[in-house]
Amino acid sequence: MGNIFTITVVAVDEKTANAHIELAIAEIRRIEKLLTTYSDDSQTNLINANAGIQPVKVDEEVFNLIERSIGISKITQGAFDISYGSIDKSLWNFDKSMTKLPDSETALKMVHLIDYRNIILDKENTTVFLKEKGMRIGFGGIGKGYAAEMAKQILLKQNVKSGIINASGDLCVWGQQPDNKKWTIGVADPVSPNKPFSYMEISNSAVATSGNYEKYVTINGKKYSHTIDPKTGLPISGIKSVTIIAPNAEFADAMATPIAVMGIKAGLFLIDQIPNLHCIIIDDNNNIYTSKNIRLK
Repeated sequence: MGNIFTITVVAVDEKTANAHIELAIAEIRRIEKLLTTYSDDSQTNLINANAGIQPVKVDEEVFNLIERSIGISKITQGAFDISYGSIDKSLWNFDKSMTKLPDSETALKMVHLIDYRNIILDKENTTVFLKEKGMRIGFGGIGKGYAAEMAKQILLKQNVKSGIINASGDLCVWGQQPDNKKWTIGVADPVSPNKPFSYMEISNSAVATSGNYEKYVTINGKKYSHTIDPKTGLPISGIKSVTIIAPNAEFADAMATPIAVMGIKAGLFLIDQIPNLHCIIIDDNNNIYTSKNIRLK
């Protein structure tokens, strides 16, 4: 998945712990094989190869994930969209060779294929059809959260009462530490990502962060995030990081990017409408905005 997963479990001894960790790793690898775009025979690539041609029968698991992804597209008014895969990567390399943004006309041409409403689902036959030729889906915005959540479920079935799945900084946490305290989670400082600017004590929750400190370009003194607005095709600016706290890792992962796209006011308004969903936003001037009921330490 292009991400480092770190798995922590509480167990009676090291042998038991390692056996449980191996089960979690196997589950993450299984999901990667299912969703990857780097393998011609993955279900994702079969859907993409048949865009504008015919529906593709998929596993119920993949169908349900796509259905939930479309649901998130609806509540975020398209700020989250798995059909972003049609964007030409040659325009968005976000390295030192990128010295100017594409003009808005070119960017709009590129995003005309991004439209979750053109992902046609047939529940009865579990088929997925991309209506337009050239459309592509990808699970970059939800896949690692889904994998973390599924690995956690595997461990719960093995009666692992406590642990952490860390998918490159997106955390899925359950149970208590061996001393019966909640887990302490650091919230990354966008200026120094290796240092937390604050921390939270959580259990049975997930935390995901989307930040421009991971990949960005500076053009004419202004920093642009690698996060692209699906409506304009241009990178967002003004927000350094968005941290989401949610009941599960899939939902946390999926909500982090669209809140950044929606902006501070609209993003926080949406978060406050959804039960058990919380958010911390840091803007380019290091101002901190939080949703209701957040207490930072």
